[in-house]
Amino acid sequence: MASLIVDEHEIAKVIDRVVDRTFKMDFNWDWPGGVAFYGICEVYQATGKVEYLERLKIWADENIEDGLPQLSVNGVSVGHSLLTLYEATKEQKYLDIAIQMAEFLSHKAERFGEGVFQHTVNSVHDVFPEQAWVDTMFMAGYYLLRIGYLTGNRDYIEDGLKQYHGHEKYLQDPGSNLYYHGWDHLQQNHMSGMYWARGNSWAALTMSKALKLVEVTHPSYMKIDGSLRDQLSALVRVQSPEGLWHTILDDDTSYLEISGSAGIATAILMRGRLYNKYTQKAIDGILARINEDGTVTEVSAGTAVMNDIQGYREVPCNRIQGWGQGLTLAFLAELLRTKENRFG
Repeated sequence: MASLIVDEHEIAKVIDRVVDRTFKMDFNWDWPGGVAFYGICEVYQATGKVEYLERLKIWADENIEDGLPQLSVNGVSVGHSLLTLYEATKEQKYLDIAIQMAEFLSHKAERFGEGVFQHTVNSVHDVFPEQAWVDTMFMAGYYLLRIGYLTGNRDYIEDGLKQYHGHEKYLQDPGSNLYYHGWDHLQQNHMSGMYWARGNSWAALTMSKALKLVEVTHPSYMKIDGSLRDQLSALVRVQSPEGLWHTILDDDTSYLEISGSAGIATAILMRGRLYNKYTQKAIDGILARINEDGTVTEVSAGTAVMNDIQGYREVPCNRIQGWGQGLTLAFLAELLRTKENRFG
């Protein structure tokens, strides 16, 4: 089994460029910034570069002064950055707001079925009654696990695990082992029934991260590990020759999409040497899509559960997006962090 070939110095230079370009974007207190700044936190932890966190701290402090907006399941994703800021600075204000977000999820966020979060966004015009979207595994499920383990709050942990298991139940196809984009509990169907790349990356990345937190003696560990194992086995078999994934995973006429590819690549990298040959192809494919100014290209715009496959094919992918920057940074951080995967 071949070792990974990674030029750490080159990766560090690319990270610098992507970080700098990300901070030239304007974010409010919502999920585009939540994912972008999650990536910033990942590269801070992987490199130890305090200047990354200092720039994030400036943004967070300015927004905290303005007060919290109305919260949503998606908007809570900004809390990922607050947890990292608290861990690094021990400033209580970050943890206090992070707990407010967790309490919102625990007591106010809309749910259906066995307590699964309804997908909600910071918009009164976009309402998705009793719909589960795979995005929630990152935005809220993984967040509850992180804050639960940080604070020792078992209720948060168990609620986070409930989200993992509920989304697996409703969204993972037992035939293909890929995750559907969404589930409509009222209609009892997967709507258009698409295997969306970024959605599968939300699931794969956050399950990989969860396994670093959940005790191996907890029954949930085996459930998450099994779901991830089978999903990754399916994902590597639909990787394109360029090392990337199509925005609809099983439709090679749909375009290659970089945010989803980066999230999936992070998960297969974390799985270890088993997937080195797929990771190597992904490294080359993703690096080739990062411009000299640090813009991650070929990233699809914010995507609802579209009506049909043509809707997904026509989602634009010509502009910089916070989630493209953030998921790519998460992948680059993992390349630096996971040195043990470099050996065959």
